[in-house]
Amino acid sequence: MEAKLDPASWSLRTARNPSFVAGSVLSDMASADERIVVLTADLEYSNGTHDFREVWPERFFNVGIAEHNMMTVAAGMAAVGLVPYVSTFASFAALVCAEQIRTDLAYPGMKVRILAHHSGFSLGYYGTSHHATEDVGMLRPIAGLSIVAPCDASSLDQCLRQTVDIDGPVYIRIGRGRDADVYGADGAGAIAGAAAAWRFGSITRLRAGTDLTVLAYGATVAPTLEAAIEASRTGRVSVGVADVHTLKPLDTEAIVALARSSPLGLLVAEEHNIVGGLGSAVADCLMTAGLGGPLHRLGVPDEYVPVGPPTHLYRHYALDSEGISAEIARIAARG
Repeated sequence: MEAKLDPASWSLRTARNPSFVAGSVLSDMASADERIVVLTADLEYSNGTHDFREVWPERFFNVGIAEHNMMTVAAGMAAVGLVPYVSTFASFAALVCAEQIRTDLAYPGMKVRILAHHSGFSLGYYGTSHHATEDVGMLRPIAGLSIVAPCDASSLDQCLRQTVDIDGPVYIRIGRGRDADVYGADGAGAIAGAAAAWRFGSITRLRAGTDLTVLAYGATVAPTLEAAIEASRTGRVSVGVADVHTLKPLDTEAIVALARSSPLGLLVAEEHNIVGGLGSAVADCLMTAGLGGPLHRLGVPDEYVPVGPPTHLYRHYALDSEGISAEIARIAARG
């Protein structure tokens, strides 16, 4: 029988949501930075920000189910020198609050950090209203907004620490809290072949390859690494893997370099609509550089995601390791 989630039990929360470390990391950061405050829209136990509240109750604000208001309140806090971290489901943060992000946060350049958790279709059972497969495409055109997508606990930790003082708002796209450990607690890499440092604004090349390079972010990084390792083991094709965690500003020079060194082209694997996501950004990048090499896309077709458990949906859209492996094999077969 599964243990019940006890709000007072840190160990159970950690076991269920091992990559939801934002609350504990921000709590640590707040001990040296009195500007940091945290807001949530009645989801402190869904995103782990209760860990911050337990240490800094006077710097924690639950605004209730009022996401628009939360963004505007945070803008006011930033206007007087605080650094607010607002937290809610990605579908609410990006799709419901797009106007507030643009007008209240990005236009005046407010230092507000948006913790957009349960991104993609990780809230599979809750249906279209809670799926966020359009958020990157909706937010990328907003001037002055940075977009980052950590893939595990370690990279989320680094993301929070490295972006605390950058100008303007930051949209931090977080998964379902059960993400596989890619970088490892010491940054050495928990998945074989992944040994690289996480740096805001730069692509992290997790695995070198001589034939094909897969560009991934968030939930697709771990299965992509597993697929690349399997391809190498079977000798079908040499596959490199890059974590494109900073979606804006995009590391265009690195993408161009990877495209030039990958004879079979680039494969973008993303838990997002193939329209407007990383694939579209990479296509713009390659066109601007005058490159015409192959660009393959693996993601959600231009459709609404069915209702179902996330694990089944990853399989349905070939975004698990088996599906990515099959796509790599198809690309290799076509030459």
